[in-house]
Amino acid sequence: MDETTRHSAATDQDPRPDRPTDRPTDHEPRDERPPASRPDGLLPAPGRRLTGMGAPSPAPRPEVRLAPARGAAVAAAPGTPTAAAAPAPHPAAAPLPGLAALLRLAVLCVDPEGRIAYWNRGAEELFGHRWEHVFGQRASGLLSPAGSAARSAVRHDTLDVLDELTQPSWAGALAATDRDGTLRDVLWWTYRLVEPGGRSLLAIATHAKPLRTGSLRIALGGRLLPYTAEGPQRQDIAVAAVLSAEPATDPATGQTFTARLGSVLPGVSPGRQDRVVRQIAALGHPALEVEGGVRLPVVPHDQGGRPARPPAPVQRELLPGPRPLGPGGVPATAGADLSSASALTAVPPPLPASPPSGLQGAGPGLHGGRSRPDTMAAYSPPPAAETRPAGSALDEHLALLRAAGSVVGSTLDLDTTARELCAVTVPRFADFASVLVVDQLFSDAEPVKDDPRHGTVLVRRVATAQHDRPPGWETALPEGELLALSADGIVPRIGDPLLVPVVDPSIAQDIAVDLGVPALGHLLAGHSMIVAPLTARGTVLGRVCFLRRPGRRPFDARDAAIAAEVAARGAVHVDNARLHRQESRAAATLQRSMMPTRPPRIPGVRIAHHYMPGDRQAQVGGDWFDAIQLPGGRVALIVGDVMGHGLQAAAVMGQFRTAVITMAGLDLPPAQLLRHLDNLAHRLGTEHLATCVYAVYDPILRTLTLANAGHIPPVLAGSDGRGELLAIPGGAPIGVGGVPFETVEVPAPDGSWLVLCTDGLVEVRGQGIDAGLAALCAHVIEPQQSPEDVCAQILARVHTEDRGDDVALLVARFEGVAPQDVIRWTLLIDYAEVARARELTRRQLAAWGLERLSETAELLVSELVTNAIKAANYEVELRLMRVGKLLVEVSDDNHNLPQLQRADADDVQGRGLALVSHLSHRWGTSRKAVGKVVWFELPLPQ
Repeated sequence: MDETTRHSAATDQDPRPDRPTDRPTDHEPRDERPPASRPDGLLPAPGRRLTGMGAPSPAPRPEVRLAPARGAAVAAAPGTPTAAAAPAPHPAAAPLPGLAALLRLAVLCVDPEGRIAYWNRGAEELFGHRWEHVFGQRASGLLSPAGSAARSAVRHDTLDVLDELTQPSWAGALAATDRDGTLRDVLWWTYRLVEPGGRSLLAIATHAKPLRTGSLRIALGGRLLPYTAEGPQRQDIAVAAVLSAEPATDPATGQTFTARLGSVLPGVSPGRQDRVVRQIAALGHPALEVEGGVRLPVVPHDQGGRPARPPAPVQRELLPGPRPLGPGGVPATAGADLSSASALTAVPPPLPASPPSGLQGAGPGLHGGRSRPDTMAAYSPPPAAETRPAGSALDEHLALLRAAGSVVGSTLDLDTTARELCAVTVPRFADFASVLVVDQLFSDAEPVKDDPRHGTVLVRRVATAQHDRPPGWETALPEGELLALSADGIVPRIGDPLLVPVVDPSIAQDIAVDLGVPALGHLLAGHSMIVAPLTARGTVLGRVCFLRRPGRRPFDARDAAIAAEVAARGAVHVDNARLHRQESRAAATLQRSMMPTRPPRIPGVRIAHHYMPGDRQAQVGGDWFDAIQLPGGRVALIVGDVMGHGLQAAAVMGQFRTAVITMAGLDLPPAQLLRHLDNLAHRLGTEHLATCVYAVYDPILRTLTLANAGHIPPVLAGSDGRGELLAIPGGAPIGVGGVPFETVEVPAPDGSWLVLCTDGLVEVRGQGIDAGLAALCAHVIEPQQSPEDVCAQILARVHTEDRGDDVALLVARFEGVAPQDVIRWTLLIDYAEVARARELTRRQLAAWGLERLSETAELLVSELVTNAIKAANYEVELRLMRVGKLLVEVSDDNHNLPQLQRADADDVQGRGLALVSHLSHRWGTSRKAVGKVVWFELPLPQ
C-alpha cells in the first residue's frame, strides 16, 4: 500500500452533530468521492496548512487564531490582540496543547467470526443501516458498492479491505457505500483488538466531505470553535486521518483524550471498555491532520469540548455589533455557551428596552472581510418615527396579554388553540407567527423533558398566521409539516428562548436550517425574530416563533419578555388540549376494547351495528350495543347509553356491558334483568346513570320481548321498510331506582326489521328529538338491502354533521327458523327414555339427510338425557334444530349447572360431559327462567 493511503481526514459533519446531514439533497451529487480520488477509492495526500495556527515553540504558548466559519466567534489566548495575523507556517504537522477536533464518530466492531458485534448511532447515520438490521450479520459485503461505477472505485468490500490493512492498526481515507448506494468519502481509524474469543476489528469512522467544506469544529478548553481555511469559500480543505502516539491531555480537565473515547466504544462492562481504551492508547490515538500543519486529537462530539449549559434557562440574544471585551481582550462571554456557530450571548432575562452597553461599532471582518453578527454594522435604535412612548408600549402589551387570556383556549382542541395563539399576535405584535409542538403530542407518549442531553427533537408545525407576506412564505411553512430540530445549532434547544433583533444575511441560512426550514433562508434576512418556548407544568410542549418585517421596529428585550408571557399563557391551554386529547384517546381505546368488533352469526336473525364517536369537542361517550345468543335459538339485542363523556363514561359503560352479558346468561326476563342492572348501578355509585333497552327475539315463536329503562323507543319496520315506534313503557334510567320496569311482547314476522339506536342519532339541533325519530321511521330501510347497507343508509339520511354526541346503532333483520328445521320432544323421568331419545334422534337425522352425524349425535344425546333425568324433578325436554349446523338442547327443571370433571381410569361415572366436550364443535350450559339447558353443536357434513 502506498503512503497516500495512510493520510486521513477528520470530523463528522455539520456543526450541529445530531442533525443527519450525511444524506444527499437535491443539490448534492450522489457520489461523494474526494477530489482527484484514486481508482481504488483511497484519498490523496493533503497538502495545505491550518490558517492562523503554528506549531508549539519552546517559548511561551503559541498564539491561536481561528478564522470562524459562517461568522462564528474569534477566540484568542489571553494577552493577545484581536487582530488576525497568521504566524509563520511550521514545516511539520504537530499537536497543539489543549486543542481537539470534535467529530461525530461512527463506531463498529467485527467479531472474530466476521459478524457485526457493535454498530453505534453514528454508524447508523453515516451508512444508513439500522443496528437491528446488521447486528449479528456478516460484515463482508455490508458496505459493498451496488453499481458498476461504484465497483470500479472500490477494489473489494470496504470492511474486507480494512481487515487487510489493519496490522495491527491503520488510519486513512477509504470510500464506502451506504445503504442507498451512495459512495461516501470516509476517514477511518482501525484497530486489531485482542479479545478472549479471538482477534476482532474495531473501526472508527467519520464523514470527510463536510470537513473538506468548512464544518470542522475545534474544542479549546471549555469553548467550541469552528474552522475556516484561508481564502473565501474554501471547498477543498485538506484533512487526513492519522494515528498519534503522543498522549494528548485536556488541560481543562486533566483527562486524556483517549479516555474520552470510552463513551462511544463497545463494551458490556467498564472493565472491557478500559481494556479497549488501553489497546487504542498503545496502538495510537485517532487524530486529524489539518492542512498538513496541525495535528488535532479526535474527541467524540458528545463528550469533549461541549460546554456546560447554565444551571438555569437564560435568554439568548443574537446581538449586532461586537461583544464587550473583558480583561486581556477576551470576549466577556467566553465562559458562556458557545456551542453554536453564531454569536449567541447568554444575558440576564430581558427587561430594558435600550441596547446593551458596549455595542459601539464594528471593524471589518477577518480573512477576506466576511463579517459575522459580532462584526456587523453597529446597533442603532429605531428611527424617531418608530419610537413610542413607554406608556403607549405598556398599554399595547397589556392589551395583548388581555386578548391572549380571552381568545386563546376557547376549546380543548389542540389545532384550534394553536391557531388562536397565532391569530392573537398577528398583526398587532408580529407580522408572522408559527406554533410548533413536540410530535409526541400527536401520540399517546409523554413529551420529552427539558433536558439538554436530548439531541434531535421531532416537532410538528400545527398553526401559522401571517400579515402581508410574499407567496414564498406560504409554500415554505405549510401547516402539519414534521421537522427535526437539533439542539446544537444557532437556534437553541427546544426549551430555550431566543431574540434576534435583526437577522444578518450571513447567518440567515443557518438559522433557517436550525428551524428545520432551509427554504426560508433567503426570506429571513433582515427580519426581527423571537423564539419563545411553550412550557407548562415543567414539560416542554414546543415553541412559538414571531417575526417582524424589515420595515417595522425590531424586537427588543421588552418584546421578548412579552412574547414569553404570551407563550406561557398559551402553553397552559396547549397542555390542557394535550391532556384532553390523551383522555379522549384513552376513552376511545377503552370503548373499542369493550365493544363487539363484529356481529355474531345467530340462526334466524342477521345483525349489523355501527358506532360513531361525537365531534372533536364531545369525543367518545358511554354508548354501547350488544347481541347475545340465548338458549332455544333466541338472541338478546341491547343498546345503552351511559350519561356523560370521556374516560369515566367509557369505564362505566364497560361495567354495565359486562353485567348485562353475565345476567343474560341467566335467561332472565327483560324487566327483571333491568332491575338487577339498576341495583348494580346503586352499588357502583349514585352518580352512575344510563339508559338501556333490552330485547329478546325468538326465531321459532317469531316474537320480540322488550323492556326499556329511559331509552328512546325502538323502531320496528315491516317488510315494506316503513317503521313505527314501539309503544313500550319508557321507565326510568338505570341508577335512579324506585321505578318499576315492564316487559312487552310484540310479534316479529319474518322480513321485519328492528332498529335500536342512541339519542345521538336522532337529536336535531333546534328541532328536538321528535324530528329525528320521525325521519328514522320514514322510508329509510330498503327491504332488499343487507343489514350493513341499512346501517350506512340510516346514517346517511338521518344523521347530521352538526351532531355533538356519539352514536350507537344496531339493526337486526328477523328471518326466523323454518318449522321443518326444529323438532322438540318431552321425555319422562325414566331411564328407559334414554333409549327412546336415541331412537328419536336417529330418525330425525335420517329425515334431514344427516345420517353421517347419527352415531355421534346419539352418543352425546344419551349422555345429556341421562344426566338430565338424574337431576330433573318433573320432565326433560329434547330439541333438535338444523340452522346451518346441528344444534341439540337438553333442558330440565333443576337450576344447578353440571360441572366438567376429570375422571380417573377406574371411575364408572363422570365421563359424559368429557365426551360432549371432546366430540362436539361447541357446547355450553345456561340457566333458564326455570331450570337449565345444556347444548352442543355439530357442523353439517359438506
